[in-house]
Amino acid sequence: QVQLVESGGGLVQPGGSLRLSCAASRGTTSFNAMGWYRQAPGKQRELVAQFTNRGSTNYADSVKGRFTISRDNAKNTVYLEMNSLKPEDTAVYYCQANLIGLTYWGQGTQVTVSS
Repeated sequence: QVQLVESGGGLVQPGGSLRLSCAASRGTTSFNAMGWYRQAPGKQRELVAQFTNRGSTNYADSVKGRFTISRDNAKNTVYLEMNSLKPEDTAVYYCQANLIGLTYWGQGTQVTVSS
């Protein structure tokens, strides 16, 4: 069983920054893929950023240049650094990991960008 625990969400003004953390119950490099998704009210869940099993990264076009995914292998933690936040970034952000054909999700953390 894999557990993913997110933290770091909150309320921030447009143009501000936040860093999300996802602590995993096993090494982050053991997953086939691991990253962040988000779901805004009334919209489908979408990929934000992820590490692939080859160690490369993928980003949604809407966040390229503003968001950065990183990880600390010693802490089994993946981070999402979010800069230049916009109101349209408001959503619940979920950590996700794939392992041997199974998909695991964290409980989600709310990010609200508003003045």
